[in-house]
Amino acid sequence: MEEKYYENLLNIKTTGHRKWDKSSLHYHPYEATLYSALEILFKQYQVESDDNIVDFGCGKGRLVFYINYFYNSNVIGVEMDKELYLEAIENKYSYLKKYKKNIDKINFLCCFAQEYNIKPADNKFYFFNPFSIQIFRKIIDNILLSVEEYERRVELILYYPSEDYIYYLENNTPFILIDEIIVENLYKSDNSERFLIYGF
Repeated sequence: MEEKYYENLLNIKTTGHRKWDKSSLHYHPYEATLYSALEILFKQYQVESDDNIVDFGCGKGRLVFYINYFYNSNVIGVEMDKELYLEAIENKYSYLKKYKKNIDKINFLCCFAQEYNIKPADNKFYFFNPFSIQIFRKIIDNILLSVEEYERRVELILYYPSEDYIYYLENNTPFILIDEIIVENLYKSDNSERFLIYGF
C-alpha cells in the first residue's frame, strides 16, 4: 500500500529490482529501500533543508525524491548503471512536473561511486549495501580526504549494512556508531533490517 501511495505522491516509478549479475563481483543488484523503512528512519533521524545528501547506488532515485519532498534538502544520486540512471532522470522530469520549486536541489550523476568527487558541502552519505567492501573503502577514503580539506561534521547512513562495512568503519576509520534504527516489522525475520548511523 505504501509503495503505491508514495509513488503516486512523488509522481515517480521506482519499484522492482534487478537479478544478481554474476559477472559483476563488486556491484550489487538494484533494489529500492522500502518506503515503510524510510518512514521508520526519518521518524528518528534528523534531516535539514541545508543538508547535502549523497545517495551512492541511487538506482531510480527513490531516496532522492523522498528526502527532497519531505525535507527540501539538496540530494545527489550517484548511479553507475546507465539504464537506471536514465530512469532516474525520467523520474526527475516527472517529479518536477508536480513540484517545480525543487529543480536546483536534485541532481543525478552517471559514474562509478568511487569516482564521485566529494563536494565541500556534502555532509550525509547513504548506502543501501550497493557494492563490495573494496569500493566502499575507496569512497570512505574520499570522504575522509574531503573532511581533511574542508573540516565539517559528516554522517553515514547504512541500510541493511554488511558485516564488512561495519568492521571496516569501526576498526579502520574515525567514524563511530551514533545510532541504530531497527525496521521493526522486518527485523524479527532478518536482523540486517536496520539502519546504522555513523559520524564524527
